[in-house]
Amino acid sequence: MNTALPACLSDLRQHWPLPESVPGARLFSNRFEHSAFTTEDFSRCGIVAPASIQRSVAKRQAEYLAGRVCAREALLALTGEAQVPVIGTDRAPIWPEQTVGSITHGSGRAAAVVASRDDCQGLGLDIESLLPLARAERLRAEILTLDEQARMDPNQVAMVVTLTFSLKESLFKALYPLVGKRFYFEHAEVLHWSAQGQARLRLLIDLSPQFASGFEIDGQFAWLDGQLLSLVAVR
Repeated sequence: MNTALPACLSDLRQHWPLPESVPGARLFSNRFEHSAFTTEDFSRCGIVAPASIQRSVAKRQAEYLAGRVCAREALLALTGEAQVPVIGTDRAPIWPEQTVGSITHGSGRAAAVVASRDDCQGLGLDIESLLPLARAERLRAEILTLDEQARMDPNQVAMVVTLTFSLKESLFKALYPLVGKRFYFEHAEVLHWSAQGQARLRLLIDLSPQFASGFEIDGQFAWLDGQLLSLVAVR
């Protein structure tokens, strides 16, 4: 359903910038410019804005619209139906039956990934801009465990803090719909990562019998137009 995009959206495309494929998954991204957003853009895209979004500032409305356009295109590519996930009571997207997905947006870029439940239990996608070094130094103790800090190369503080933040966000998005419990940065750790975009994470908290403390899972990441895109897929 590649309808004409309003002026606030551009560069809508299906691609896979990450290093490893996920069976059956579809990923779309686009660019958005909140200064070009108008409230009529929702109707132009055929998307209904929830009341909470209608009350938001233009930046949040543009983010929401850009993310939902990506999600609709990804679902169309996966299922043949152009559906738009609505917001649940916990503010997480509600995906159509038999599908899983994740939406993310950063500085001017939104993306969504979807897959069939036959291929994935959960998906978590996150995009982040590289943190300035001074901010990364301030946030490192909030985002990294003591073990993660001990393993960190002091010459890569900005990269490691940004990557750890993003991977843990993706882990949360992938697991939260499966366990129904919130968890935080101190409840997971990045065991290792490679320059090629592979990573390994471990839970430090019991979330469910399947996802207990010590559970390990792969993550991956890539740079997309200067921003860090990370993904965790629960196969």
